[in-house]
This record gives sequence, structure tokens and C-alpha cells, in this order.
Amino acid sequence: MSFFSGRGNQPPQQPPGGYARLPPQPGAYRDQPRVPVPRYNDAPPQEKQGYSSRAPAPSQRSRGAYAVVSAPSDALALSNCLVVHPSDFASGQHVMVKQQYPLTTRQDNTGKLAPGTIAASAMHRQWIGLSVSGDEVTVEPIPFQPSYLQSLDVEVGFIRRNMEIAEQFSGDEMAKNFIRAFQGQVFSAGQVMAFEFHGQNLKGVVKALGLVELAETQNRGGPPSGASSMGILMEKTDVTILKSPDSAIKIKSSAKKAPSNAILAPNFKFEDMGIGGLDSEFATIFRRAFASRVFPPALVEKLGIQHVKGILLHGPPGTGKTLMARQIGSMLNAREPKIVNGPEILNKFVGASEENIRKLFADAEKEYKEKGDESGLHIIIFDELDAICKQRGSTSGGTGVGDSIVNQLLSKMDGVDQLNNILLIGMTNRLDMIDDALLRPGRLEVHMEISLPDEKGRYQILTIHTAKMRTNKVMDHDVDLAELAALTKNFSGAEIGGLVKSATSFAFSRHVKVGTMAGISDDIENLRVNRNDFMSAMDEVTPAFGVAKEELEQVVQNGIIHYSRVVDELLRSGELFVDQVRTSTRTPLVSLLLHGPSGSGKTALAATIAQASQYPFMKLLSPDSMVGFSESQKVAAISKVFADSYKSPLSVIVVDNLERLLDFTAIGPRFSNSVLQTLMVLFSRRPPKGRRLLLIATTSVRPILTDLGLSESFDAELRVPPISSLRSLAYVLDEVQLFSRRDEREQAIHMLEQAGFGGEDETSSRLNIGIKKLLNVIEMARQEPENVADRLTTSLMGLGM
Repeated sequence: MSFFSGRGNQPPQQPPGGYARLPPQPGAYRDQPRVPVPRYNDAPPQEKQGYSSRAPAPSQRSRGAYAVVSAPSDALALSNCLVVHPSDFASGQHVMVKQQYPLTTRQDNTGKLAPGTIAASAMHRQWIGLSVSGDEVTVEPIPFQPSYLQSLDVEVGFIRRNMEIAEQFSGDEMAKNFIRAFQGQVFSAGQVMAFEFHGQNLKGVVKALGLVELAETQNRGGPPSGASSMGILMEKTDVTILKSPDSAIKIKSSAKKAPSNAILAPNFKFEDMGIGGLDSEFATIFRRAFASRVFPPALVEKLGIQHVKGILLHGPPGTGKTLMARQIGSMLNAREPKIVNGPEILNKFVGASEENIRKLFADAEKEYKEKGDESGLHIIIFDELDAICKQRGSTSGGTGVGDSIVNQLLSKMDGVDQLNNILLIGMTNRLDMIDDALLRPGRLEVHMEISLPDEKGRYQILTIHTAKMRTNKVMDHDVDLAELAALTKNFSGAEIGGLVKSATSFAFSRHVKVGTMAGISDDIENLRVNRNDFMSAMDEVTPAFGVAKEELEQVVQNGIIHYSRVVDELLRSGELFVDQVRTSTRTPLVSLLLHGPSGSGKTALAATIAQASQYPFMKLLSPDSMVGFSESQKVAAISKVFADSYKSPLSVIVVDNLERLLDFTAIGPRFSNSVLQTLMVLFSRRPPKGRRLLLIATTSVRPILTDLGLSESFDAELRVPPISSLRSLAYVLDEVQLFSRRDEREQAIHMLEQAGFGGEDETSSRLNIGIKKLLNVIEMARQEPENVADRLTTSLMGLGM
């Protein structure tokens, strides 16, 4: 039997009983030719031929009701029209069946349909809910002119279930044939029709439609009721053919039209995502991971490429990696991404961890089998990816669960059964811990560093965090966000959020009742967060990758005493090296060695040069902070300082007391070779692109650096000489104000000359002492006010000078 019409494919046979005239009825068809009146006996209704027994006389039908029969022929069934008798409706008339199903009429050209009867294909009967066994249905002309269709999405599949052929149909060609076959017909959402393409009987379902807005419709005050759910197909209608999810049909998508499952929401704007300072990173992610998915799949297929399947976001903590991954969901037009914390995958039962990985990809695999390249994008977000994807073989446990999880993830992302509808976004602070196989193209191939925000980014972040303050007018007018952005160098996004919270806490404290910790004052409505609150918060919240302020200030407690022109030259030379690192494009790394006798002020000079640079990252690497460390711990600590410096655009590291850092001992001699090799590598390693580093090291035993081979790592060396003239010594005495009376000073100078310290230059004086030791001697002499000159001279002589 034909699926479309409900009739047999064989020609109608002459029924017994010959021909007879129908009983005369008033009006409609008294003069109709004789038609066969078969004797059906007990034959089932679907096998009956003819129509006389089905069509009730007009006097027996209710007004506007028509009897339903099957389509007279397959051609009419494939026309997507409601077949009518010429005396009932004209061809091409748009009618409403059962007051809610719009169809276009077509007159019967076979002569087999009686007046008062309509013929519908099996598809239409299934869609509307009709039966050919004596069913009657209302059919009325649509009381208004439907709008024209601007777009139409049709989901297509084989009529026969479980049918599968190797041929791949062109979506563009099918759309042209669809328009050619059904142009001028009315369509509505959910409409089901049958049509033929390349000799195959196909079933189509209207999934979505867009109407052309007419000026006359707007002038009437809007379309009539029900007009927005139907429209007329025209030659210029943009028809999109989609694959039915329950069919094995293969459809090659259009290379001209954007996919109907567009991943971006139509009203999406980057500025609405609430993430500051990451504009360039978002642009790169969109270009690498989403741009190819905006274009039609057929166009991408012409290029012979596959979509990016994985992005790895890495960088310092608090820079917005997790926030960025979560906000990607807001730019999507479809499903929410699956967000998984790395440790949640782990399970104590054997095989359960791998099963959790498989469950994450199950929905994507199912949809890809149903829709192919028309499948929507499935996003899986892994936070703390390093918790489950460590280098295989690096864990000491005997279970091998970590390796199995990595293997399972690798096979799902780019295994034998490749999926092209997934995007995995991983986040980690430890890129070095991720297995190398995950980082290759085809898997997590886009590596995006989310670094510390620049001044513009910090301003955006401050604007976001203070938006409600400004809207509700609880932020004082003296708060300048541009000033705060300039002051918060190397603050991450999370640290800026902490700064704002700290500032509000100072504002709260001003409105707490005196003597209580729970009560609030009566003027709480006057609460304002002002500039002083933010300045106080700046002292409280310090960036993890910022300036080691306390450490640097501690080594320059007494300031720099310009006792000689050499000190000015040293500071000037240091300033030139700072400017070189900041401005030169050829020397992103400059290393400087300050050497001189112990206590000559090398560390203080190095710290002063670092502080004067105003670089956002300053760090003092000193043996004092590594007391008790093993060699491996020292190596890790040194490496971490340099790795942290690479996260800042401008950095300065002061490596103090190299010989102590190397565990050097003259007896032996002995030193730590692992620390030495680490320093040699790090001193010579150029920082990453866009990063600049100034390295200042100090040592009191310069000759050993040559023996160790470390001296070659420095670009320049500056000698810090000791105090060796009485003029320099007198300058220091005046600076620290050791003597309250001039005669005491003159007496002390005379005593020093008598003791042999009276030379005005290095060659004629026995004086040779570092500024640090000299300041200690002066402070000791200050403790005996009545005999300062004697104490000073005796102490200097006691040092063996």
C-alpha cells in the first residue's frame, strides 16, 4: 500500500454491480456523471475504492464539515496540499482545518473525489489527527491574508524508520527543490509533510519560521490573531534543511548560510560579561575556538579542518581563569556548560573515575550520532585540571588511577571515535604538571595565559567592583578609580576585589558605636567609602606578585649616606640599567653584580636601586629566608621567585650574598652544585615575550665567582669600595650627628689623625672600613657621651686598622 494516499498501487478494478446514479440531491451535484458504486461487503475501509458510501449527502453533513478520505494519488499526497473537489474550493486557496491547521488547497484532477469531501495524505492525517473511517472535519478559508515567510527551518528524515543509505544529500539542493515544489503554500510551525528527493520518500517537519514584516500590517496595529504562526512560502524564502535526530539520513549542510544552531546568543556583548582586563584574551579565545563554529559546517569542511576541541587557561591565582570559563556560558545560545572540579572525578572504586569521564561526554556522543555536524556545541569546563591530569608515571601510588583518567580523557577528546561538537576548557595554576599528550593540537591545543591585568584592566575591574557603590551613591566623590588603578600595580582581579572589601571595612568601622563591637551608630545613612579608606586598604592588602616592601625597607633602614662621589656614581649607573630594562627592545634581561668588602653597603645600594625603579615586581632573594633549607628546597624557592617575576611586565630581583646562597666554604672548598647550576641557568634565561627583568646580585668574595664560572652570567660589575679616607669618615660623622658640639668633633678628628687615620686619600690612610661596620662603631661610641672621641678611635684601632 502507498504510505501517502492510503490506497493500493494497482489500478482500480471494475466492481460488481455496474454503474448506478446517485440519489438525486438538491443543488450540488445532480448533473455529475455516473460513478462506480461498489459492493464492499465486509472489506476493511482502507481497501475500499470509490467514494459514494463515504460521502454523506449535504443534508446529512453539518455546515462547513467535510468528509475525510485518503489522497486519490501519490502525486497529490506529495503535493503537501489539501485535495478538494472543484465545486468546494479553488486551487491555491489557504484554508484552516479544524480551526488551527492551515493548509493550501488543490483541486482533484483524478475525478475520484466527490463534493463535500476532502482528501489528505497520511502525513497530514497524522499531523491533524484525522481518520478516513467516516470522520468529518471543518474546513474554512483563512479570513486574512497570511504574511510571507522570510525564513523556514525544516527537519528532514526518511519516512521509513531504521532506513539508512550511503548517499549524502545536499542541503542547498534540497532547499531549492523544496521551494520549487511548495512555493505559494502556507506553512505553520509543527507542520508535517511528505516529499520526494532523489527518488527517496522523505518526511519533513517545520521547526521554525520567520515572517516578513509588512508596512500595512504595522499600520493595522499588528497582525490578526494566529497570523504570527503561519506564512506563505515564496521564492526568496530562506529555507534551511536540518537533519532529523531520529533518522539516519545524511545531509551536507549549506556552505552559504550560518548554522541554525548558532552558538552565540544574538544579543551577546563582551562588555556585559562582567570581566575586566581580559579583552585581548577573550578576542583570542573567540578567534581560535568559536569563530569557525559561527560559519556553516560545509564551509569549514571545504577548508578540511576540524574545530578546536580544547582550551587551557593558565596563570597566577586570582586572575580570572575560573570566572572567564564560567562566563563563556553567557555567550552561548544553547545549553549551559558542564562545570567540573578536578577532584570530583576521583572515586575510590575501581573504574568509577574513568566512568565519570565517560559520563561527561555521553550527551555529546549521543547528539553527534543523531545530528552529525548539525549538533550543538557541548562545553565541559575542568577547574583545577592538574588534580587529575598529572604527567603519567609521575605519581607514586600503585593504583594507576591518575594515568587511567588521563588515558580516558585523551581517548574521548581525540580517539578513534572523534567528536566535533565538544569544547573542553581546562584551568590550572601549574602548567608544568599537565601531561604533554593533553597539550598537543587536537586536544587542549589553545594555551591562553591569563596574566596580571595592566592599568587599563585594573580600572575596568575596579569599575565592576564599585558599580553598586556608585549607583547607590555610597562612594565618596574624592575616590578616583584611575588613581587607584595606577597604584595597584601587579594586583590580580581577586586582590582588587579584596582591596574594595577592605576599604568598606574601614568605612564600617567609622560607624560602630564606641565601646561595643556589635552596635552601629545612628548616622549609618551617611556611610560613605572615601579615598582614605582605599589608601588604608592599600597598606593592608598586598599583591602576591608585587613589591617585597618590608624586606627591601629592612635592608635600607639607615638610608644611603653619600660619603663619596663613588656612591653617586653607583646610584647613577644603577639608574641607567633600570632605564635600559624599561625601554630597550634588545635587552629584556640585564644582570648586574655589586661586589666589595663585607659591610660596604652593597645590599643597601642594590635595594635602593630596586626601589627607585618603581617596577611592579620587586623581590629580595636572600639566604636569610632559606635557613635550614635542603638543596632541593633552595632550588625550588629560587626557581619560584624567578617564575613569579615572569608574570609581571617589569621585574627586579635582588640576589643578596651569593656565596652564602651557594653554601660556599673556603675550607675544602665546598659549595652546592645544584644551587650553582640553577643560578647559572636562571641568570642567563631570557624572560618570556613581553616581560623584562633586572637582576642585581651582591657578593663579598668576587674571585670565587670566576672559579665557579658564575661571573660570566653578569652583564656588568660595579665595585662598592669601603671608606678609606678621613674626609669620607668625617662626612659620615656629620650625617649621623654623633657630636653635639663643634669642639668635640674637632677633637675626634685630631685623635683620628694621631692614630694614623689622617690621610686624605686611600694611599696615605690606613683607614679601610665598610659603611655598615662604621655605623655600628659609631653607635657603640654614642653609648658613652662623655668620651665619644676616645671610644670611636679605640674601636677603629681595635678592628686592626
